Amino acid sequence: MSRLFCFGLGYCAGELGGRLLKKGWTISGTTTHPDKIAALKAQGFQPFLFNGKSAPGDVAEAVASSTHVLLSIPPDAESDPALRHFGGVIGQSPAVAWIGYFSTVGVYGDALGDWVDEKTEPNPGTERGKRRLIAENGWTELANAFGKTLVIYRLPGIYGPGRSAIDQLRAGTARRIFKPGQFTNRVHVADIATAVEASLGLARGTHVYNVTDDMPAPPQDVIAFGAELLGVPCPPATDLADEAVSPATRSFYIENKKVSNARMKSELGIKLAYPTYFDGLKAIASDSSA
Repeated sequence: MSRLFCFGLGYCAGELGGRLLKKGWTISGTTTHPDKIAALKAQGFQPFLFNGKSAPGDVAEAVASSTHVLLSIPPDAESDPALRHFGGVIGQSPAVAWIGYFSTVGVYGDALGDWVDEKTEPNPGTERGKRRLIAENGWTELANAFGKTLVIYRLPGIYGPGRSAIDQLRAGTARRIFKPGQFTNRVHVADIATAVEASLGLARGTHVYNVTDDMPAPPQDVIAFGAELLGVPCPPATDLADEAVSPATRSFYIENKKVSNARMKSELGIKLAYPTYFDGLKAIASDSSA
């Protein structure tokens, strides 16, 4: 039986886990929130508590008996918590054959608006990107040392039902921040799950994929299209230097690039359900208004 353990049973892992449950997989994983345990059990998952500060024995036991391990939690200031506490368990387990790691396109750094692909040398300019690259390298070393399959998924901004420009506009929290010449990619949560599903049987070794849509675009255009779909006023343009823009939000505009997904599509043979934000937002607006 195939058994997937997810470090971080959140938005993306939950989408994947729901699909695999229907195919007969056993899905278990971690959450940091005790109040989410009941809801995760109701979805058919086997949840465990893990706060990144220790190595609970029940988590180690569940990890060791899994066939696949997906890493969906961010590194902290020290290192990757899952690697730090359970790297040895994962590496030494004869059951674990496959490791998946959710990274970020932020590892590429700033390309001044040009295209990047998996052959582009990583050069992160933010602390977030630097931590992710260190984690990628740590998992690569582990996979090589123990003969595991490792798939690194470099993700851009993630959106989907409940987490999109449509939801922000309806909640009145959408901001149309404008920076001339800025491009970003994004990916629908369903397409992330499709990419992971397509790569569950890859051979040993390390595989790296940019899991993103087909159309890099100025982020303010996404908000504008969402407003058009809903028939609501478009939020006014906000300059990035505006003091109302938080440092955390501003950090996402430091790097400017267009990310290619050609390798993902050619090697995994997948067809995106939402190749552009036009497709994704239309589906979200339609579903949520039904």
